[in-house]
Amino acid sequence: MVSRIEQDFQRFRQIVKGRIRKDLRRFLTRSDLIGKEGRRYVSIPVHDIDIPTFRYGDNAGGVGMGEGEEGDAAGTPGAGDNAGGEEEGRHILEVDVSMEELADILAEELSLPRIKPRGEHRITSVRDKYSGVRQAGPESLRHFKRTYREALKRQLALGVYDPEDPVIVPIKRDRRYRSWKEVRKPQSNAVIVYMMDVSGSMGDEQKELVRLEAFWIDAWLRRNYEGIESRYIVHDVHAKEVDRATFFSLREDGGTRISSAYQCGKDLLDQHYDPADWNIYAFHFSDGDNSSESDNRLCVKLLHDHLLPACNMFGYCQVASAYGSGNFINVLHEAFPSAGDDKRTPREDDDTPGARLITSRVNNKDDIYTSLRTFFTQGR
Repeated sequence: MVSRIEQDFQRFRQIVKGRIRKDLRRFLTRSDLIGKEGRRYVSIPVHDIDIPTFRYGDNAGGVGMGEGEEGDAAGTPGAGDNAGGEEEGRHILEVDVSMEELADILAEELSLPRIKPRGEHRITSVRDKYSGVRQAGPESLRHFKRTYREALKRQLALGVYDPEDPVIVPIKRDRRYRSWKEVRKPQSNAVIVYMMDVSGSMGDEQKELVRLEAFWIDAWLRRNYEGIESRYIVHDVHAKEVDRATFFSLREDGGTRISSAYQCGKDLLDQHYDPADWNIYAFHFSDGDNSSESDNRLCVKLLHDHLLPACNMFGYCQVASAYGSGNFINVLHEAFPSAGDDKRTPREDDDTPGARLITSRVNNKDDIYTSLRTFFTQGR
């Protein structure tokens, strides 16, 4: 039987989830969540949930120690130089929510389907699985119910059990411990390759949009895969792989050659990630400005011949910039008609390379909600 306190706790968690779902659009744009990325839990401020408090009876007045007679008030509310106000404060409760719970709430609210991994799933992970009970082992693995049962059986057999005074005292030979064995479990590994334009037209505002979108992409994909790696590529006219911190902070003043990022991504996948063993997700963030039409054509060739066949999904996210032309998304739509526009409804059985390309526009933080739905609605 579930204890009363456990029932209350579960009811409280449901209330918290309901509040988060109600304000999901606002949570999607919160930059402070990113600072806690990589941890299992994040703190979410939830408004309008009453904080539990002790309630006292009518005899709360009086003093406990020191001068004063019985029944004297302990003090006058609002007295002194730092008198408090009389308005009731707004309750703000910070609640720890796991990244798995956040991803599930995101999936429920955006109606995201579970992702179907590609490949043979030949990669396995080794885990310990409790498989039985034995008479020796560490105290941390002692099986209390089985130990109690053995002690009870012994006392009954010896005739020393007293129903009027049912005291069960286990001895050393009564102790039982959980045993385990190593099992190999198929594991669907995934890699996310993030590519971003860091040329002069991509400012701090554009990078903040990319950072928020990448945070939620990570959260959702990690909910679907047990093993996941993230790789980061930046480019202006040249591309290079960097670490995560550099990816979100680097800014250059040069021009833009998008094909350099796609070539770098292709080389990375060729060297480290066989599509037969890995579920590959690539995301490119840019303001849509490119150096030339010839480079646009080279980008299309790299996508069609190499990147799209290898990827479960290739997401192109175009962020608004006052300095970028914003034309590259149109180049992609023209070259890959099945990519369509942001409001398309793709066919899940369409496995052509072009169908793996999904485009999205993010002009401000409010568009992140729609962008995530666009990328993952088909659940590839």
